[in-house]
Amino acid sequence: MGSQQNVLHQLVSFILGASAAAVLLFFLTTATTGARFTGISTWANGTTGFDDAPFQEEAPATTARVPAAPAHADAKQQGTAAAEQEDELERLLRAVADEDRTVIMTSVNEAWAAQDSLLDLFLESFRSGERIAHFVDHLLVVALDGGALEHCRAVHPHCYLLPAAAARNLSGEKVFMSKDYIDLVWSKVRLQQRILELGYNFLFTDVDILWFRNPFERMSVAAHMVTSSDFYFGDPYSPMNLPNTGFLYAKSSRRTVGAFEAWHGAREAFPGKHEQQVLNEIKVELVATRGLRIQFLDTEHNAGFCNNTRNFNTLYTMHANCCVGLGAKLHDLGNLLQEWRAYRQMDEEERVRGPVRWKVPGICIH
Repeated sequence: MGSQQNVLHQLVSFILGASAAAVLLFFLTTATTGARFTGISTWANGTTGFDDAPFQEEAPATTARVPAAPAHADAKQQGTAAAEQEDELERLLRAVADEDRTVIMTSVNEAWAAQDSLLDLFLESFRSGERIAHFVDHLLVVALDGGALEHCRAVHPHCYLLPAAAARNLSGEKVFMSKDYIDLVWSKVRLQQRILELGYNFLFTDVDILWFRNPFERMSVAAHMVTSSDFYFGDPYSPMNLPNTGFLYAKSSRRTVGAFEAWHGAREAFPGKHEQQVLNEIKVELVATRGLRIQFLDTEHNAGFCNNTRNFNTLYTMHANCCVGLGAKLHDLGNLLQEWRAYRQMDEEERVRGPVRWKVPGICIH
């Protein structure tokens, strides 16, 4: 009976609790392709030849973005701005990537980057975690407005302002499933694809996720893509698991670039759905026709407020999903970080006696 109640609880949480952090995802810096989705099998059976080899472009990135002879001055200016933006992105990726060309990414607007807001908690979790402080050196924070960029630069050396996002008003909260929200989350897929094309692996993490331990320890080197789970049913490679793309790793290869292109192309086949929903719709076909190996992380290790995981002995990350509002997230994540620090002061004997659960009830945590 307890197991049935737990599954029911997760199902209700999943339906109601799509992460508010996704509201702050990236705006795409280039134009969309406009291509209609005709099925992932058409990608797999084409001549693109995707494989697991590291992705390399046939021409410099700016070649495809800057017209050789623009017809109008505006087009020339736009091309120049796009080239400069691309150069800045590549410069920052080179600066933050580790020896395996892997970058960690998050995104913030002004409210989430302000002093004593989510960005501060996020960065503090690395300093308070177990042997993960060095990951901050490989973190790229993408600012969605000028205020966010200013706040970010006050606390972190690797901050990137997306000009396309800066031209819009992203300082306020976007209503879940509104047009702005849909465009925001789909822009993330395009930006992530561009990073893969540039030959970098990435781990995208929503800023309302606290890190306690090294999550790469839970990831298989055999996986092309790794995602956290809203539902996890025991088999890490089963497409029965439900993804949460607020915590998503992808390895740069022709296979993954093709998969991301197909993922974005599937948007037209599922109008009105956000990227996480569409990935859930097409994951079986991605696996079957492209040979994509997707690993789903166990919620016992990479958890969220939607789940019932409360054991510090097993936690690697905690996501403030199923928690609406900046104030509520700050309150509960702040309490959680305080209790994590207390847990770290325990000796090994205290830890191994049994599950070590936080005790302070919160707005979203009960």
